[in-house]
Amino acid sequence: MAIPRLRHAVRTLFEVPAALQRLSRACSTFHAFTDVLRLPKRQMTKLVFPLRELERQLTPDSRLDLHVKIFDPSLEDISKAEAVFTATSRNRISYLSSAVRLDHAPDLPSPEGHTKKMNFFKVGKYFTLVDMPGYGYRAPEDFVDMVETYLKERRNLMRTFLLVDSVVGIQKTDSIAIEMCEEFALPYVMVLTKIDKSSKGHLLKQVLQIQKFVDRETQGCFPQLFPVSSVTYSGIHLLRCFIANITGNLKTDGL
Repeated sequence: MAIPRLRHAVRTLFEVPAALQRLSRACSTFHAFTDVLRLPKRQMTKLVFPLRELERQLTPDSRLDLHVKIFDPSLEDISKAEAVFTATSRNRISYLSSAVRLDHAPDLPSPEGHTKKMNFFKVGKYFTLVDMPGYGYRAPEDFVDMVETYLKERRNLMRTFLLVDSVVGIQKTDSIAIEMCEEFALPYVMVLTKIDKSSKGHLLKQVLQIQKFVDRETQGCFPQLFPVSSVTYSGIHLLRCFIANITGNLKTDGL
């Protein structure tokens, strides 16, 4: 039976379950936003809004380069969005199926691993998350038939998320994926991973360079970057809120 208001969101590498498993013991409670709200204000802001922390390192004239105000939800909005991603008896988050070709994909109504298939995850009644293989030398041989065809032809696709390693910045394989999204006129978002791996100075340099690239070289990319860490959970709650918002499952004044 078709589920009312089921929508699609697409990811390339963003893995919520895997991120939860890799949390260190010291940060093991940060995946629960209620625990985050108990932190001291500066620590909470750093964890929830990592771009704001980077903004502190900039001169006033250059702070707009980070576009920190484009999606700026309240803490209340972020707290509401958590319900979408919290598994309960009434909100089941479950694996649905895998597909190695487009014709293997489930017929859904409109609504840092090396993945070899398109894996479909049903997020309650809200949307379906599709984990897709990335470009690169370890990509499956039938990548073109599997991924490019899906992205080009799936009419109920809401958004594509491209994960970029913030330590090394945009690489050749990332550029190929970006060119594909631009060619297909897909709305997409850049998620910068592993922000816990760099010093503040290096991370700030990478973020500014990538932001300039987005501003000058792209048309379909959302102008705000989303830095995240699966170790500290920094930026994850904000990204979840953004997904809840763009899939129509949360009304917020932040966008």
